[in-house]
Amino acid sequence: MGYWAKNRHKINNAIDDFFLGLGRSIYEFFTYTGQVTLFFVDSLKLLFLKPYRFEEVVKHMEFIGNKSVLIISLTGAFTGMALSFQIYLGFLKVGATNLVGPTVALGIVRELGPVLTGLIVAARAGGAMAARLGTMRVSEQIDALEVMGIEPRQYLVSPRVIAALISMPLLCGVFDFVAIIGSYFLSIHVLGLDPAVFWDKIQLWLNPVDINEGLIKAAAFGVVFSSICTYKGFNTKGGAKGVGEATNGGVVASMVLIIVVNFFMTYFIRFLKNILPGF
Repeated sequence: MGYWAKNRHKINNAIDDFFLGLGRSIYEFFTYTGQVTLFFVDSLKLLFLKPYRFEEVVKHMEFIGNKSVLIISLTGAFTGMALSFQIYLGFLKVGATNLVGPTVALGIVRELGPVLTGLIVAARAGGAMAARLGTMRVSEQIDALEVMGIEPRQYLVSPRVIAALISMPLLCGVFDFVAIIGSYFLSIHVLGLDPAVFWDKIQLWLNPVDINEGLIKAAAFGVVFSSICTYKGFNTKGGAKGVGEATNGGVVASMVLIIVVNFFMTYFIRFLKNILPGF
């Protein structure tokens, strides 16, 4: 009691500082999220105004999509094999090794495929977006576009966001396919499972709606990381140091929000499936 009486003011101040800091962090998070959302909506509207920038969309799809295929394929193959081995070890204890195939397939197409694709492409392409736009901002190239009468967000931001939206489901499909092939290779040629049973169980338990769930998530993650990284790059300040901070901040925020958005999308899709049986 004596300790509390002597240090009451310090303890109260510490508690006040904690809750004030927590409240400030929550406020800044929602403010930042709102700013990025408005930035995305405005940029999306500008894409459909003349002059159209569809050739820029194709160019950025090549950068985001084609140049990510190799790393996505490598990650998918080893993810499928590692997941298969761990699931096999668990199912071996209960005599359910025939369920390795569908369990891996469902886990890949619903969760790991879109999430890992989003994280990898956010790190590779999202970081490049933030760095490129940040460099243009600090070198006053964006200001020069405005002087020439070119809307910088329509030219620099909108094509990147749309390209990510289109490319991410395609990359996720590549990840899913390669991961299941990797799972097949390990399960059949290393663990000695029956190939006919492997494919039969996958066809029995894996439905098109499960694949669509992952592809929808991947498209949403493309919007998330492209919007955040372009926003950070477009609003860069502070020269070369600011470019580095914008790039790092954009990638970190994208990865965190992809994980957060994945949870809420999973819950929301489960809710829709419960109230809409045909969904």
